[in-house]
Amino acid sequence: MTLADTSAHTRMPWKSAGVRTIPQAFPYQGSKRALAGQILSLFPQEGSPRLVEPFAGSAAISVAALHYKLADAAYISDVNEPLMGLWKLIIAEPQHLIAEYTRMWNEQLDDPRAYFLEARDKFNAGKQPEILLYLLCRCVKAAVRYSQKTGDFNQGADHRRLGAKPSNMAERISRASVIMQGSTVATSAYQDPLVNASRDELVYMDPPYQGTSDVSDHRYLKGLQREAFSEVLQQAVDNKVSFIVSYDVVTDDEKYGSALPAELGLTHRHVVAGVSSQATLMGQKRMTTESLYISPALVQRLGGADAIDGRLGSAPAAEAALF
Repeated sequence: MTLADTSAHTRMPWKSAGVRTIPQAFPYQGSKRALAGQILSLFPQEGSPRLVEPFAGSAAISVAALHYKLADAAYISDVNEPLMGLWKLIIAEPQHLIAEYTRMWNEQLDDPRAYFLEARDKFNAGKQPEILLYLLCRCVKAAVRYSQKTGDFNQGADHRRLGAKPSNMAERISRASVIMQGSTVATSAYQDPLVNASRDELVYMDPPYQGTSDVSDHRYLKGLQREAFSEVLQQAVDNKVSFIVSYDVVTDDEKYGSALPAELGLTHRHVVAGVSSQATLMGQKRMTTESLYISPALVQRLGGADAIDGRLGSAPAAEAALF
């Protein structure tokens, strides 16, 4: 490691500290926790008064940004109401959530298979976030799936394990709760939080990829059409919003989704993301490269495209140029 590299890691400890230093309230396949170090490297050095994270999911980037004090507050939103209800409990009622998880975990021990199915039916009937937490901890590869017709949670249980022990979940939930205090949680679409973000805020988006939303078993309650998304991104560009988008994915032998339109003028960089979540669901192991798209306003705040490459720690690949 050169002196310059050492200096960069001193300024950006999230690049070298590793994902295990970032609390994870609950397991969630597709979480950007593994990419947090590279994404946080694209935050303005002075930080941001608020990080806005539509398509929040596990809110991995918000948790990481607040953990490293790169944002003063976070606004997380998602159209998945039970998931946002879970986040409200994590922040406002962590002890209640821990107690409910502990109760369910212990109740399942007599017949884990039957208990999971009963819990899943009960969740689909009432959409209680406490039950969703149990399902996320027990389902196959922590991968949520919803029925295309009914929107019901339809993922099966991983019968090789019983989910994280209550003591481990208590620690994870408690740590995440402390970090996320003061955050705003909303059940809403992404358009308004993105387009109306102030110029000193930062928006991070991890929307559904085309390869995971236009399929029979949805990982998301609602898909996202590329054309409609691009139109909203153009509005955000016109409003000089600083934003980062994780979008299309390339595996060893397949590409999920098309690139965002060049006309948006976004800076595009590929980053190595590790093993493909989608391939894991099919019992395969493939390395993936994900795209990060950076808005012109944020590129300007960071000092230009060269500064972005320095922050990410490598020169752009040939197919990841400015376009």
